[in-house]
Parts: sequence; structure tokens; C-alpha cells
Amino acid sequence: MNDRPLSAVVEKPRAQAAIGSLRAEGVYDDDRSVYECGSGTVAIPVTAPPAETAVLEVIRDTGEPRLRTLADHLRERGWSDDELDRAPGSWAVIGSVVLVKVGDAPRPEEVGEALLAMHGEADTVLAREGIDGEHREPSVTVLAGEGDTETVHREHGTTYALDLAAVMFSPGNKAERARMGEVVTADERVLDMFAGIGYFTLPMARAGARVTAVERNPASFEYLVENVVRNGVQETVETYRADCRDVIAGGIEAVEGDGGDRDGDGTPFAFDRIVMGYYDAHEYLDSALSALAPGGVVHMHEATPEALVPERPISRLEEAAEAVGREVEVLDTRQVKGYSEGVAHVVVDARIE
Repeated sequence: MNDRPLSAVVEKPRAQAAIGSLRAEGVYDDDRSVYECGSGTVAIPVTAPPAETAVLEVIRDTGEPRLRTLADHLRERGWSDDELDRAPGSWAVIGSVVLVKVGDAPRPEEVGEALLAMHGEADTVLAREGIDGEHREPSVTVLAGEGDTETVHREHGTTYALDLAAVMFSPGNKAERARMGEVVTADERVLDMFAGIGYFTLPMARAGARVTAVERNPASFEYLVENVVRNGVQETVETYRADCRDVIAGGIEAVEGDGGDRDGDGTPFAFDRIVMGYYDAHEYLDSALSALAPGGVVHMHEATPEALVPERPISRLEEAAEAVGREVEVLDTRQVKGYSEGVAHVVVDARIE
């Protein structure tokens, strides 16, 4: 009886979409890695033949057991134990690109080659070197592969086109992106003040919310518009390339197509929910609160020293609300991920009466 494990063969450009489909079908094997198995194709490990996902064929692995960890691959390349201690401990596969922070690892190009060998669905490995400038532009270096920094990434049913050399994408925010698609209700009016390429806008719009998405970075805005189309939410998303404070100060009626009159009684429209996905979002609280309806919810992101979590972001929100005669009901606080050494990425959800 042949007990060798199964793999599903697909065209390489379809690899990530197929992995998502196989995972949803419950047959993707997380314990093994994707590998190239022919010209333009990859083999995706499965626990059983897929019934719903289109594949070219299902095969049984016939070669030697593949190396599974980065340490295995680097050890084969002659790395010593001391060198392995300095190797990256984590990385992210974003579409067809592997994004890694190499730190002080020796021979970064070998790290890139090893990661490329581990992830058959990828064709490029990029070293992440930081984010700079007014528009928070990433700095990356090609370590291995074709060097194509443009890719299409899919997660939780949402599709993001992006250029990792031009716009930032945080793998650590994955759960928060998915969560925002779960908290909104159909036809809810949402303002995404720092929309980027659609990180939160797209999951919310796919859930039925009507989103006004504002982004001032030209490169991010181009991908935002493209991603709205890719996800088929053109009817429920309005995009604006501008500073969010200018959009709000210009009058909500300039943003909404209904003339800004929420219920026909002459009262200016205000948003039911506002997303502030920026690490210094507290600097924009006055604008956000001026656009938020009574009883509306705000999601304020902040980079906060761990010793001040959650007191500092909550106090900033309460002070801003008090300044305009409003009250805060904190609904939840979350540490999304680490921002830097001793600093956490925090989100405060609050209802503002």
C-alpha cells in the first residue's frame, strides 16, 4: 500500500488562491511545504484529494523528504550553530513575495535562497529594512528570486494588489483586518481616515458597509482604487485622495452623495463608525469626533509604550471627547502586535455619545 503523502498540482500563478481554497475545503496540509514540481507548476500538500478546488492533478510525493525549517536549509548550506542563532525567526508570505527582516544574519542572500526553496508559491524574497517619510514608504532589498515587488495577496476572502517596495503591508494586522469585516453591519456608514490600499475598507465593504475611504499617499491610493474594483465593492466605497482632515473640514455633504442630510431634518450627516488605522491617530481625534454620529463607534490605533497600555490611548480619547462635550464608553482594547522594542500596537474601540 502506498502511504506516501498527497500533493495537488496547480499553475504557479494560482498557488495562493488554490491554497486558500484548499484550506477552506479542509484538506490543506500545514505540516508540509509547497514545492515546485515542473515548469510553471507547484505541488501543494493535501491530506486528501480535493473535491471542490480545481487542480491539474493529485500526485504522491516520490522524492526524498524535503527540508522543513529555515535552520535545516541553512545548515545544509554550511551554517554553524552560532550563525543559525542569528538567522531570522519569522517572515511572511504576501502573495508571491516572502518578506523578511534579516537583522544581523550573515549572508542574507543565502537566507533568501533558503526561503525561496521553502515556499514554492513565491518567486521573490525581500528584506524589510524599515518605513520612512511622510507617506510611510517601505525600504526593501531583493534577496533572491525574480525581484518582482508587485503581487496580489489574498486573505479571508479579500484580495489586495500592492507593490511592497512602494506601500506598506503589515502581516501582523491580519486578524484585525478580518475583525473589521465582522464588526460592521450592512449599510452602516463608515469613514476610513487612513485607508491605505484598503486594509480595513475592503473587509468592511465586502460585509455590506458603505465606506468613505480617504488616503493621501498617491501610490497607496492607486492600489486602493484598483482593489475596490478587484473586490467588486465599487457601489459601496467612495475613495478620496486627500488629507482626511481636509475632507472632514470641507463638509460631510461633500463626501456623501445625499447632500449630507442624514434624515431630512436639516441635521448634517455623521458617520456611524470611524476607523483610525494610524499609529499617531490621536492627533486626528478632533476631526474624527466632529464627523462621528452620537452613539457612533471609533477604532483608534496607537503605538503605545507597553507600560502605558491601555491607559494612555484611553485617556487621550477621553480628553478629546471631553473637549467637545462628548462621553466615551470603552468597548474593547487590544494589542494587535509589537510595534518596536517595548512599544505595542494598540487599538481602542469606543462608543462616543
